[in-house]
Amino acid sequence: MIEQLRVRSLGVIDDIDITLGPGLTAITGETGTGKTLIVEALELLVGGKSDASLVRFGQAEAIVEGLFVVDDKEMVVSRVVPQSGRSRASIDDRLATIAALEEFGRSQIDLYGQHAHQSLLRQVAQRQALDEFAAIDLDQVRMLRQQLAHLDERLRALGGDETARRRELDLLSFELNEIDGAKINGPDENEDLEKEEVRLSFASSLRAACEAAYESLRGGAQPGALDLLGTAIEATGRYDTLEDATAQLRALAAGLADSASDLRRLAESFEEDPTRLEEVTERRQMLFRLIRKHGGSLVDVLRAAESARERVDELSSSEERRGALGIERDGLLSKLGQAEDVVGSKRRQAASGLAAAVQENLRELALANASLEVLVGEGIGDDVNFLLSANRGEPPMPLSKVASGGELARVMLALRLVLSSAPPTMIFDEVDAGIGGEAALAVGKALAALGRQHQVLVVTHLAQVAAFADSHFVVEKDEQAGRTISRCVRVEGKPRVVELSRMLSGHPDSAAARRHAAELLEQAVLARG
Repeated sequence: MIEQLRVRSLGVIDDIDITLGPGLTAITGETGTGKTLIVEALELLVGGKSDASLVRFGQAEAIVEGLFVVDDKEMVVSRVVPQSGRSRASIDDRLATIAALEEFGRSQIDLYGQHAHQSLLRQVAQRQALDEFAAIDLDQVRMLRQQLAHLDERLRALGGDETARRRELDLLSFELNEIDGAKINGPDENEDLEKEEVRLSFASSLRAACEAAYESLRGGAQPGALDLLGTAIEATGRYDTLEDATAQLRALAAGLADSASDLRRLAESFEEDPTRLEEVTERRQMLFRLIRKHGGSLVDVLRAAESARERVDELSSSEERRGALGIERDGLLSKLGQAEDVVGSKRRQAASGLAAAVQENLRELALANASLEVLVGEGIGDDVNFLLSANRGEPPMPLSKVASGGELARVMLALRLVLSSAPPTMIFDEVDAGIGGEAALAVGKALAALGRQHQVLVVTHLAQVAAFADSHFVVEKDEQAGRTISRCVRVEGKPRVVELSRMLSGHPDSAAARRHAAELLEQAVLARG
């Protein structure tokens, strides 16, 4: 429900602030005062198309703000339309897209008349309306569809159809044969081979380095480190006072002797072996291909092999499970088909009843020659279409193709009187186009009845309609500083009688018109009960 509407610099509107309440609110005023601009403002709030021509002359932008109450929570929605550039929108002071504004608007407001924001023009809403009228329970269909989707997911996990399963098995078998055929010698094999490849590639250089180091320690043409250490030990060993230094030198000599022995054995181990080098290089290239295909290391390759083995086992033993699931799926399809047939049958049976109930309301709303058809498709009947023939002899057309805003507004009113669910706020513009007398009273009664469950705003030229309103606003034109501006005031008591008198006779000061207006208000009160 919308509690407050503020409009600034929109057409002839300079600045108006309206506080709205529940029930039926009538907005009246002479032609050209700007009544429809209020509807335009509301349409902007729910994502309607903006037009720079709406901005008041001399102003940079038009601003519309609405205070909504949604689930006991206040929300402020605004729309700014500049003289040039794109419009801006916000919800609770946070920038919003026009699509978000439209989505919010669909849940809060329906506009009926010359405007396009009407939920019942959408096929999905028409189907929901038929389901509501027929009290159709879709829980069984939804549950069975969910079960079927879950079952299909399980079947896909088992390999889908036989062709897909066989294709996956072939691929997994090829990958397994490739990995198993490699006979990987543990997760560290590649690192071990890398070290061996380095040894084989630089065998002669490594051997020469070890021999040079050995000769530096043991000596050759020149004394080595051990020879020099021997001389040092001999020099210090003569004196007991240098016993500790001698012990350190002897330990150092023993360590160097061990190192020399290790270097000699290492030098002897470096033998050139071109054949083995080629084998190691080829082996590493093969392992690299597997690593690149299955991950970043041999650990990933071995893990991929294990996963593939498990999947092969699962697919190989899935035939029996697939058969059992296939039988279960056939049973679900049968149940779903039966449930959808029941829903489709109920929808088709209820279609004529809904059309008849709406048509009865249309006769009271001065559309006696109009006929409504509710078409339901085959099967479950999700394809639901409301078709209207506004005049005898005219072919029925989808509601979205109905040309007359007034006719469409009355059709929507007739539909809403039959249905209980609707957005919290409904706005009717042109609903009284081309009617008067008893038909106007019928429209007023219908709007008042709708206002018992929803907030209803009606822009009207008819006193018979406005008299049924719980609150009444008048849009008036005034001149200030040489500029025409519109203002919107709430009228009660005598001012309301004066406005209804104007609407009845064009002479608000006429005593007879005022008596008629007062009588009309009394009749409306009695009719509302």
